[in-house]
Amino acid sequence: MNFSNITWLDDRGHIKPPLFLYLILVFLARGWCIFIASLTQFNDRAGLVRLFYPEKSDFVLALIAGVGAVLLYGLIIAERKRSWPILIPLFKNSGWFLWALLILDGIFLFQRMMHDDFLFKIGYSIDALFLFWSVIYVLKSKRLYYYFADWTEDETEAQVATSSIDESKQDTK
Repeated sequence: MNFSNITWLDDRGHIKPPLFLYLILVFLARGWCIFIASLTQFNDRAGLVRLFYPEKSDFVLALIAGVGAVLLYGLIIAERKRSWPILIPLFKNSGWFLWALLILDGIFLFQRMMHDDFLFKIGYSIDALFLFWSVIYVLKSKRLYYYFADWTEDETEAQVATSSIDESKQDTK
């Protein structure tokens, strides 16, 4: 059988994280991305931050919301390595954590719009549109559902046993 058309799986047969999940995490951690980009400007480091977040409180809220996205990204990296089986229950509940981050970002978007007296800005509309598509993706994506259910304890124990056997074989050589 030829399974080359299955692009969801990696070399070990595990489901790869969807690309749109990474895009959602960058969107949710955009405050941190802007902060890191502002560190590269020598003249006016706060200028780039003011461009995207005129209110300082909005930027602080974006950083707070972005911490959850960075933690979720850390869980995804741990799942790819599968070396920390203690994180399996946290990873299994990552879908709910992602929902909470999207709801929190929606609340912060509403608050930013309130600061501007609900005047139309293209940045708010782009944020709302991407938030809308992210919610639909998280709600309807089977691949994301299967990805969050892919890491099991039995699999991790078998992988640890296999790696310890491989190490013992290398030691005897």
